Amino acid sequence: MASEYLKWKCRDVQRREAAVQTPAEKRKNWWHYHKWHAVIGLTLAVLGVYLVCQALGVGQVRPDYQVAYVGTDALPDAAAAAIESAFAALGEDLNGDGRVVVRLNQYPSAKGIDPGMAASGQVALMADLLECESYFFLLEDPGPFQASYHVLCRLDGSRQEEGPWTAEGTYLPWNQCPSLAGMELSGYSDELPGGTAEGEAVRLVSGLYLARRGFWTEKTAAYPE
Repeated sequence: MASEYLKWKCRDVQRREAAVQTPAEKRKNWWHYHKWHAVIGLTLAVLGVYLVCQALGVGQVRPDYQVAYVGTDALPDAAAAAIESAFAALGEDLNGDGRVVVRLNQYPSAKGIDPGMAASGQVALMADLLECESYFFLLEDPGPFQASYHVLCRLDGSRQEEGPWTAEGTYLPWNQCPSLAGMELSGYSDELPGGTAEGEAVRLVSGLYLARRGFWTEKTAAYPE
């Protein structure tokens, strides 16, 4: 039996009908309680799309040719761009995107810079060689390069199967290659911390050697042999 006190306390209590919300009020109420869930979900979705696009190369410029420069000092950006343009004029559209794109990958030994940066450059070069990214090489000194990495093929396309590994017959000096010597390379002007570096790109590359890699396995990246 309910007490008289409770009967008195609840004497004026009336059943209230549930309020009917408009669609706009429902959306506002949902957003109030779930806005952070929505923000986090949207962020994860955008991140997922970005990672997928990066993995598939969507929106990225895919080079038809990649050339690895291996020397003591890095080439100035403007000089590297001039070399890329000159090589592109000699190539053809391999990936069918309607243009010829050449990427110059630079791997300087950089003896005068921080040892950590030099080590990072060596790791990047090894990754390039393992993934077969660069097919052509611009080398400051082919001998030590071939002795260290064993990737160059001879000019006739044959491969050295065993050591001692030598660069003999695997390269052409820049000035002795008609296609390279005839390139019109524009001058460069790069802003450096100590001032402006200016000069002719052809003077930077005239002492380099051109070589190409050979493939000892089925992995040839995007390049036909």
